[in-house]
This record gives sequence, C-alpha cells and structure tokens, in this order.
Amino acid sequence: MKAIRNVYLKMKTLTEAREILFEHFPASGALPGERVPASDAVGRVLAEPVTARLSFPNFHAAAMDGVAVRAESTFGVTETRPKELVIGENAFYVNTGNMIPQKTNAVIMIEHVQILDETRIRIESPAFPWQNIRKMGEDIVATELLFPRNHAVTPYCVGALLSGGVFSVCVRNKPNVLLIPTGSELVDWQTMTPENFKPGQVIETNSYILGQLTEACGGAYTRHEILRDDLERIRQGVADAVNGDFDMVLIHGGSSAGSEDYAREVIADLGEVLVHGVTIMPGKPVIIGKIKDKPVFGIPGYPVSAIIAFEQFVRPLICRMLGQPDGERERIPVEPVRKLPSKLGVEEFLRVKIGRVGERMVATPLPRGAGCVTSLTEADGIIRIPNHLEGLPAHEPVSAELLRPLSSLRDTIVVVGSHDNTLDVLADELRRNHSHLTLSSSHVGSMGGLMAIKKGVCHLAGSHLLDLEDGSYNLSYIRRYIPDVGIRLVNLVLRDQGLIVARGNPKGIKGIEDIAREEITFINRQGGSGTRILLDYQLSRLGMDPTSITGYENEEFTHMSVAVAVLSGAVDVGLGIYAAAKALNLDFIPVITEQYDLVVPETHFASESIQILLETLTTQAFKTRVEALGGYSTKMTGEEMMKTEENCE
Repeated sequence: MKAIRNVYLKMKTLTEAREILFEHFPASGALPGERVPASDAVGRVLAEPVTARLSFPNFHAAAMDGVAVRAESTFGVTETRPKELVIGENAFYVNTGNMIPQKTNAVIMIEHVQILDETRIRIESPAFPWQNIRKMGEDIVATELLFPRNHAVTPYCVGALLSGGVFSVCVRNKPNVLLIPTGSELVDWQTMTPENFKPGQVIETNSYILGQLTEACGGAYTRHEILRDDLERIRQGVADAVNGDFDMVLIHGGSSAGSEDYAREVIADLGEVLVHGVTIMPGKPVIIGKIKDKPVFGIPGYPVSAIIAFEQFVRPLICRMLGQPDGERERIPVEPVRKLPSKLGVEEFLRVKIGRVGERMVATPLPRGAGCVTSLTEADGIIRIPNHLEGLPAHEPVSAELLRPLSSLRDTIVVVGSHDNTLDVLADELRRNHSHLTLSSSHVGSMGGLMAIKKGVCHLAGSHLLDLEDGSYNLSYIRRYIPDVGIRLVNLVLRDQGLIVARGNPKGIKGIEDIAREEITFINRQGGSGTRILLDYQLSRLGMDPTSITGYENEEFTHMSVAVAVLSGAVDVGLGIYAAAKALNLDFIPVITEQYDLVVPETHFASESIQILLETLTTQAFKTRVEALGGYSTKMTGEEMMKTEENCE
C-alpha cells in the first residue's frame, strides 16, 4: 500500500529551523569519553582537561654548541683583557641539548671561543647568566594546564603532550551516525558495471558524500544497505538504529512530497517531526525529527540539496555534540558578472566560480539544479541570496563564502564565452606543468564573452562569431561591440560544426533543410552563441523560417548538452561540434569548419598567467590531445589573428 502524498508542514526559515534543532538537542560536548594514545589523538576532542606530568625541558639544557661556564667568572673580560679557561675545571664543552654541568649558568657559543690547545681556551667578552641556556620548564612546567576540555587535538599538540609526559588522553567518542539510503531506483556502484547500468537506475552516491562529510567534522558513520521504497522496511531500519548505539540517523531520500516519500511518515510514527520543509534552495524538503531523544533527519535525495542540508543542520549538531564551534568559511566581497534572479521567499545558496580580474574578484554563477553535484565540485564559493530579495544586481559587491583558499583564486584565469571541449584539455594541460594555475570557464555564448570583456569581468573570452557578409570570424564583432578595448585575438582551434544525430541516423537527416521536417525535433543553442548565429545564417541562406522548426525555441548552453539531448532521445538533432558527437558515440553530418579564437584584452595579454596559457597552446602535448578528440585542426593554434593596433584604427 502506497502512502498518500505528503504536504509540507508550515515551512520554517533557516534561522527558525536551526533554533528548533538546537532547542531540542541542546547538549554541548556531552558525549562520553574514551582513552587513546596521545600519538593517535589528532583530530579528536578532549573530554577532560590535560595537565603536564613532566617539565620540559626537565633539566637546564644548552641552547647552542659551545662552552659552559659560570657567568660571574667572566665579568670584566674584554678584547684587551682576555681570559684563559681550563677545560674540565672552569669551562666545559657542551652540544645543543646537553644538560649543562653543575655550577655553570651560561654557554658561550663555540664561534666566540679561541681554542689554544686540548685543555685551554681564551675568551674576549663576558657571558651573562643564563645566556644560551634553555631553563628547566622553559616550555612546559609540570602540573600546568596544557589543554582544556573540548580542545581539538592537532599534530602540534602531540609534541606538547608527549613532552609533558602525557602519553594517553581521554577524548570524546565520535558521534555515531547511521546513513540509510532509500529509493527503489538506487543501485550500489560496487554491484554494477557501466555495461549493465539501465535507464531509470541511479547510482547511490549520497551516503558516500555525507559519510565523508561526517568524518570531516569529527563524526563516525555506518552505511546501511540501500532500502527500497517500502514503508515497513524503512520504519524497521530506523527503529533498529535509534534502539541501538547510533547517536544520529540520516534517511537519504523520501523527504519530499511524493507518494513514495516515507521519511516523514516513519519519523512521525516512531517519534516527532520537528521541521518539515525549510525556505532554502537547494535543500527545501529537509526534515528534522526526534525519536527516543535522538536526532533523525530526512535528507533530500538530490546531491546538492543533501549537502546543503547536511552543512546547515547535521554538521552544526555534530560540532555541538563534540563541544566544538561550527567554523564559518572565509568570506570575501565579489562582483557577479551578471544579474542573479532568485525566488522571493527562499534563501538561495548559489554556487559560483570566482577569479581575480584586475583589482576585482568576479563571480560567475554555475548551474542551479539541485541534482548538479558538479556545481559544487567546480565551485569556488557560495553566494547566499536572502529570502526577502528577488535576486542580486550585476557588478555590485556581495559576500561569498569561499570553498577554496583565497590564494588559489588569485591564480585563476577567468574565461567567459563560447563553450568548447578543448578548454577542458587546456585546463588540464595548464595544471600538468603549472599546478598553481586554474582555468575557470563559464559558458554564456560568444556574444556573452565579448560583453564580459567590455565590462572587464574576465581575462579572455572564447568566440566563433561568423561575419555573415565576408565569412570571417570575430573581427567585425570585436570592432563593432568593443571598439574601445585593446584586443589581441589568438586562434585556439579550427573545428567542424554540423548536425548531431542518433547513431545510425534513424530519421535519415542529410542537412540543415531536413530539420524543418514535421517529424523532426530540434534542440537549439542560446541566443548570442556562435552556433546560434551559424544556424540562423544557414536558415537565411536556405530561405527557411525558424518558426517552422519544432524545438527552435528550446536552448542549451554547451555542445555536450546538445549531444546528451540527442543521446537521450529527447530530440532528434542539434547543431554542434564533431567532438561532442564522437564523445557520446553519435553520428555527425558536417556543415562547416569554423574558427574558434581566444579574445584577450591587451591589459591582460602580457600577464604571466596568460603568457603561460598561450605557451601551453603551442605545445605538442596539447595539440595531440585536441586532435584526438576528433573534428579539430590545430594548424593555426596559437597564431595571432588580430593585433591591438588593428582594433584601434
């Protein structure tokens, strides 16, 4: 019997939901402790204060190689009134770290001693008491507090613990979290191969992501086997967990409003639902519950939603259990490269790429879909759009939470413009020999790239804009749209553009004229892209009306997205590059060989990072990898197609 569709309870804001969570689970640092060797305690949290059992050093030690003396016996010595000392009587050789002999209280560096023979030395300056000596207890004094309770042990702490004679410590048990993936569509990657992967199946990844996030904030996790959409089995799994040794339970999937979303029903049946639905995006369907005084979460099934829900609710609770603060990420002001619309009433966590262009840190939005885990793997930061705003304007500073070190963002080359698969090859080749550099590309079409250059929010743009009058590429558009910007135009590749169709070309498509056939569905590229301009040019040349093409109004932003649409059967044909068709084993009908260039502002051209990028273009390693993609020619790669003075005429 299927459950009825859930209806979200009164949704809470993020602030309200967190307040409810912490009100019901207020204990801070209340987990019991266990004793572990000090050498194995890194990353653990102390359950008890730790005091030193030994002083360190536990004797007066020489801090330099030299001669130990009693300082008072050297007073009055000068270059004109030197003094001879006898080794073994009033002077003693010592090495760094040696215990100094009794009745001595200073060490003269060996460089400041004149050795006369095996038993006699001469000094020409006095020593002062405790010169070049580490006193007993200089670093640690027995019985002093080394670390308070709830201190997180670092590698540095291990040295202090062992030096202070503390060889074991009592640390808090790690919060024990059970992860229960649910969903009849889920399959375990360990039981399948790409060959037996079937349409409708989904590789279960959330438990692995959230498990590693659990460990990263100090917890321990156990992964339950995948449970199908069966109310009784899910209820039993949760009941067993809360009756066992687990401190927290995460039910993955089934937290939304579908007829087979059972998480809310299970939590309500076994305990209490505290929150169902939070006004955040992604992550809205999250559930917070309480069963036998233990927190039980319903985590949304989409990966990005799951991660945001974990970071906003589960991680802070684990930190509180360990008596630790939920450390905030570093924030910096950034300027969005374009307007960021958002839904009123929902706080949006927008993933962005960030790079330094001139004196500004600019942010380019990534895909917003909650299922796009790559929007986090590629992200440099997160911009939060408050729930009382309908978006953020372009080019006005906003705060971004950093997902990467700020230093790495200063070495990011920001590319905006047309999509091309060779940019991925270029990014990898850059990292091969210059690991400090990162290439961040944002796909907004060739015209979008030129506009980004005009606004000064990128280092270079990818462009393949066809002049419909003379057949040239990019030159006329640069002169028309950015006449006041000094430009250097460098060829990246020549590439084949054509029609991407299913393997075997089942609809018998032969050319552009066929895409207007009644039974053919088409997928277009976005307005302003070079591919869209090429299509419109071909339609005009053939006298075809765009409105006669089924799907002309449906747009994608990359060649690979067009190819995927064809592969999935959602459409019959799209215009794109041969490399995209080849990558997905699709058929390709050539239309034209076009020129894809890099548009580089003169202000950035001479910079070290851009020069490294341009040098990388000319390497045989890059050219070989590009040509292996298929449909590319590198015979002009790296050639300068336009100089600054041409643009200033």
